[in-house]
Amino acid sequence: MDDIEGYIPIFLIFLASIVLLQAIFKTAKFRLPPSPLALPVIGHFHLLKPPLHRSFQKLSNRYGPLIHLYLGSTPIVVVSSPEIAQEIFKTHELSFSNRPANVAINHLTYNSSDLGFSPYGPYWKFMKKLCMSELLNGRMLDQLLPIRREEINRFVVMMKMKGEACEGVNVGDELLKLTNGIVMRMAIGKSCFNIDGEAHKVTERVKECSKVSGMFNLADYFWFCRELDLQGIGKRMKEARERFDTIIESIIREHEEARNKFTKKDAPKDVLDALLSIYEDQSSEVKITRDNIKAFLVDIFTGGTDTTAVTLEWSLAELINHPTVMEKARKEIECIIGKDRMVMELDIGNLPYLQAIVKETLRLHPPSPFVLRESTKNCTIAEYDIPAKTQVFTNLWAIGKDPKHWDNPLEFIPERFVSKDNESGKICEVDVRGQHYELLPFGSGRRRCPGTSLALKVAHTTLAAMIQCFEWNEENCGCVDMKEGTSFILSRAQPMICIPKPRLVTFPLCHAKCSN
Repeated sequence: MDDIEGYIPIFLIFLASIVLLQAIFKTAKFRLPPSPLALPVIGHFHLLKPPLHRSFQKLSNRYGPLIHLYLGSTPIVVVSSPEIAQEIFKTHELSFSNRPANVAINHLTYNSSDLGFSPYGPYWKFMKKLCMSELLNGRMLDQLLPIRREEINRFVVMMKMKGEACEGVNVGDELLKLTNGIVMRMAIGKSCFNIDGEAHKVTERVKECSKVSGMFNLADYFWFCRELDLQGIGKRMKEARERFDTIIESIIREHEEARNKFTKKDAPKDVLDALLSIYEDQSSEVKITRDNIKAFLVDIFTGGTDTTAVTLEWSLAELINHPTVMEKARKEIECIIGKDRMVMELDIGNLPYLQAIVKETLRLHPPSPFVLRESTKNCTIAEYDIPAKTQVFTNLWAIGKDPKHWDNPLEFIPERFVSKDNESGKICEVDVRGQHYELLPFGSGRRRCPGTSLALKVAHTTLAAMIQCFEWNEENCGCVDMKEGTSFILSRAQPMICIPKPRLVTFPLCHAKCSN
């Protein structure tokens, strides 16, 4: 009997190999992109190691800017050039308008009930329109400017207190609290600094969900593992979602109770109130469920916070390692703003070098190194066939290092984004909003990040305040380690601990009252 049990794993591997070979021969009628030799069952996993975006680039350097791989039994293509990215996001956009979900995403988004991972169609269009009209359009962003000022003021005051006490600060954690506070107040009227309520726990839940969802999960890539949860990641993600759900449910109930105390005219208005109004409206053009509301809030809390915080942390790390760039940015700020007041959001248009620093950070350290899509039908890209249900990894890190588009692509050189006409101070035309395919930190096309404008406003203003108000010294007084982590959010491998030494004799804040 023991001998028979010993042959069971061999039989399962043999069976999986047969199925994989059948799948390969089934797609033989397609003219697929170039591909390295795949192994039975595991496909091309033997060629990959973390961080994944660097492994993909090495393969692309050898096999070309469009390659076909199998991650276990899952077919994918990797895009590593601006020209092919343009075909994906512009020429054939409707064929690549869905995003692939995995076990972790399904748990976190209530089975793709959110905006980020719901299939392209009427519901997605309705929720995108709602998101823009209630939170992220220019008019709403202007109205909510005082909230961003107050939260940045709070962050600066806290940094000042830490610096005066010579205390080290985990920069990434504090930036995540800042971005979470801004997004939460804009979306639900509550700050994560409200430690007497439930909202402060959202920051920890965001970190927890990002960590678990970024883990490699066998169930996502091997069909015979999908119901097994061999690594326990599905269980961990379910538990994390339940903890997140408890917080969100309490926030929703609190809003519902508040709505019952006011007339419709006098009731407070934020994104959650708009969602609840649609949920209660039987005549709404699109019916939404309570899970849709929860999933939408999860999108806002996760997608709108950690990516901006990671960008700011990488920006500061690069500036500490490049003191001449830091000093040039500081002189620009002092020339335009002076020392009598703190930089404000409305000043950013007059700070082209600061904008160039953020662009260069997004090029070298895109917060999410891949734009993920899934083909909905057979399509031809760069003269190769892409079958339906193929996942597309557009490797932003590789595109940002493309030597055809950038001089010295591995170096941190913000000047590449400033016009050579120094008198005009004009930013060069390459932007970060997906229109120019050399730089795609927010994606492109219909499904590009709807929070681009908000993210840039927060990133520019916060970084300018950090440069203007503090001298930043890494705790070990050496160069900051730039090693990358392995998560799908391209965070740092190790926390950056700094002492923020105040550098202004007087410490003026933005003209906004800071609430407790």
